Amino acid sequence: MRNLATRVIFQTLNDKRSVALILIAPLLILTLVYFLLGDSDYVPVVAVDENVPSQLLEAFEAETLDVRLDAVANPFDYLADHKDVDAVFEVTQAGTTITLREPSTKSSKAVREIQAALSILNPTPDVEMNYVFGEEGQSTFDSFGYVFLSLFSFFFVFILSAMALVKERSGGTLERLLMTPIKRGQIILGYTLGYGVFAVVQSILIVLYTVYVLGLSSLGNIGWVMLTMLLMAGTAVLFGATISVFARSELQVVQMIPFTIVPQVFFSGLIPLDLIPYGLGNLSYIMPIFYGATAIKEVMVYGNGFTGVWPYFLGLVIYASVLYFLNMRALGKYRGH
Repeated sequence: MRNLATRVIFQTLNDKRSVALILIAPLLILTLVYFLLGDSDYVPVVAVDENVPSQLLEAFEAETLDVRLDAVANPFDYLADHKDVDAVFEVTQAGTTITLREPSTKSSKAVREIQAALSILNPTPDVEMNYVFGEEGQSTFDSFGYVFLSLFSFFFVFILSAMALVKERSGGTLERLLMTPIKRGQIILGYTLGYGVFAVVQSILIVLYTVYVLGLSSLGNIGWVMLTMLLMAGTAVLFGATISVFARSELQVVQMIPFTIVPQVFFSGLIPLDLIPYGLGNLSYIMPIFYGATAIKEVMVYGNGFTGVWPYFLGLVIYASVLYFLNMRALGKYRGH
């Protein structure tokens, strides 16, 4: 028993990826969580009608709010046109109203600051809350279901393709293919199209099940959601092929997940990018899950079509193209051998 335990210990110590998975990965992820969930210096932007009493305006300016005086005819249309505004505050004959874009961390912070300002003038203010998208009290699944659609469409295809490609290379299949007249680009496209068949089935199944069985609402056409997930799946195959270059076994693919997939989850939309301190939100632009999750949100939450999703489609296409050329370079190395 002692000899077996000793052998396991030394085998693990000799595998640098296992050591990194056990010792370094938790520290890196915890550090990332610390920065992402730490104190944010984000200041909510609130549009206030020009005719509000000066006393109320002074109370707002005393809080951590970016107050914009503007003539707001319809708060719903105003928030739809001004995406940088978090809330619209109105005082009418019917009472006091706060209109927010959607239930989110940013909205909650704006409400807290507004209520703190109101409490200075009235300790028990009666405020009506409205949302342009979503509704108060909706479930966490309704708020973040789009994130899991993009995450699942990427993660499972990535795992399947990366492990299969490692097996193809370790078994010598890939080297034999490279000895044939088949071009490197055709090999990559062949793998992508092959796994793409499963991606089509997966995308249709996940979307239909989530919308019609689990009841996740979608204001837009779910066809755009399926197309987004197909683009995500194609990118996942190429991402898996790139990662497989650095792995010699299926276990090593799993060992890379904390460094390649887990960080992307935090930048997928679970945390508003504006709330991430130190400018770390900009890291989302180098992560494919961000583009997929944002495109799905544009469709399901905001009800947009092609005009809302095309920038994120373009981001996925560019990302996939870069991975495609990286994989071609990597195959050239094996052909050289």
